[in-house]
Amino acid sequence: MSLRINDTAPDFTAETTRGTINFHEWIGDGWAVLFSHPKDFTPVCTTELGYMAGLAPEFEKRNTKIIGLSVDPVTNHTKWAADIEETQGHAVKFPMIGDPELKIAKLYDMLPADAGDTSEGRTAATNATVRSVFVVGPDKKIKLTLSYPMSTGRNFDEVLRVLDSIQLTAKHKVSTPVNWKAGEDVIISGSVSDAEAKAQYPAGWRAPKPYLRIVAQPQ
Repeated sequence: MSLRINDTAPDFTAETTRGTINFHEWIGDGWAVLFSHPKDFTPVCTTELGYMAGLAPEFEKRNTKIIGLSVDPVTNHTKWAADIEETQGHAVKFPMIGDPELKIAKLYDMLPADAGDTSEGRTAATNATVRSVFVVGPDKKIKLTLSYPMSTGRNFDEVLRVLDSIQLTAKHKVSTPVNWKAGEDVIISGSVSDAEAKAQYPAGWRAPKPYLRIVAQPQ
């Protein structure tokens, strides 16, 4: 099953480095970022997990929980976490899901259904497609998906930027333009009529074209 934006994020129960969780219950009424790894003790993923650990306070400010997944048992994750803290300078305090039977990797369409049912004997290369990011909203719908090759480290500053946009546009009838950052001007959504826009933005807006109505970011 291919997962798309606005699909319900598949629910699951799994063992993690912070105990057993049910994914939807764990998310609660906030947001979540699920990001996956093809195997423990891999170099690029080591840097990514360390960086995300350092960014954890920024996600917390946005009412967003972080959870990682790697196609290995939880016992391996605990050992890997020590390496991550030693080499990257940040302790991984968010949960790391163990997926030794490949169930969640398949559930999220990161591995094909015929990939087998064990991580034993599999290498990072055979799990190369388990390199995805999913942003999930309070409604448990997928808001963003990203997939990266093994050789390219993910840009988690970009995930934060997109999260700011998604949360803003969920609250207000606006869209964000190319390379937008929090605090910059936004675009009034096309679904909003000029009459509605005048009521919401009495000071007006800039419109280089009638369909391109630019205003300051609403608070």
